[in-house]
Amino acid sequence: MKNIVVLVSGGGTNLQALIDAEKSGLINNGKITCVVSSNPEAYALKRASDNGISTDIIRRKDFKTFEEYDEKLTALLISKNADLIVLAGFMTILGKKVISAFKNRIINIHPALIPSFCGEGFYGLKVHEKALEKGVKLTGATAHFVNEICDGGPIIIQKAVEIKNGDTPEVLQKRVMEEAEWKILPKAVSLFCEDKIKIIGNKTEILE
Repeated sequence: MKNIVVLVSGGGTNLQALIDAEKSGLINNGKITCVVSSNPEAYALKRASDNGISTDIIRRKDFKTFEEYDEKLTALLISKNADLIVLAGFMTILGKKVISAFKNRIINIHPALIPSFCGEGFYGLKVHEKALEKGVKLTGATAHFVNEICDGGPIIIQKAVEIKNGDTPEVLQKRVMEEAEWKILPKAVSLFCEDKIKIIGNKTEILE
């Protein structure tokens, strides 16, 4: 059974999707053992405590340098015996130490079909604003491993979502979460916990 540590900053809707998936048996060989927040006021912390999951808080602003923060976050995750780290709306950039210590063991969910609308500056509603601005007919979500390049790690699963006439960024964000993010993130986590993801270079193969 692999220990899953989820990193959050806000409401925790993706965390809730993972909790629900674990409860309904959709995550095999994995258990959410801890939720770490960059924000002590995050509603995600309540979701965790309501479900008997331990929590911790680590704020970037409590450290003089980013390097010190990077070191402390790495030590915290090691102390939690994390086999897998899931970024579920975590709004602080990860440093080299964390990425190196947990190489190919950090999964992020991005609210677009990478390589579209991704990279630095593309997060939250901004992603959906840009998709609507561009006039694309399809968007979606991508579950991928995290490396030192923003949104540049190996892709695990993608799911497309239709853009409809009259969509606002808020309406589109909700549809992408409901139809894609909340489905493929638990699936990607389960595949990892079952050792069914093979990484070749910057690509993945899903094993049967």
